[in-house]
Amino acid sequence: MKRTFVLILAALATVALLAGLVYVVLVVAHLSEPAATTVHGMTLRRLWATTAAGLALVGVVIGGLALARPGSRFGPVFTPRGFPLATGVALVLGLIAVLNGGLNLAVANGGPGTGNGGVGAAGALVLGLIAMAAGGLALERSRRIS
Repeated sequence: MKRTFVLILAALATVALLAGLVYVVLVVAHLSEPAATTVHGMTLRRLWATTAAGLALVGVVIGGLALARPGSRFGPVFTPRGFPLATGVALVLGLIAVLNGGLNLAVANGGPGTGNGGVGAAGALVLGLIAMAAGGLALERSRRIS
């Protein structure tokens, strides 16, 4: 019971931190003001931002797994050049998400609700940075181990 409570509390703290970081990115990008008229439904820019955020989330999960378990029971999986595969995937997905999120934020001309995907792009930017950090930490750990 105590462990479940701690996990739930940690998950809530993580969600609150992510929401706070997304809001900070929106404020810095001057896109924090909500729209006067809200656009409903999926627009092309929302789809772009959602896809980038999804890639970033996959990168965070892969980077977290690479940090938690540096190798499976058969050892870490390496590419032919000796690069750990999971860390490379996390780094590449994080970089793609950061670039797409930043580009979407740069071309957005309105805040939340305008259909420009500003919130999703800010989320992709934050999650992409987290994925890159996790992948980098896992890469550093794998270099120390081998």
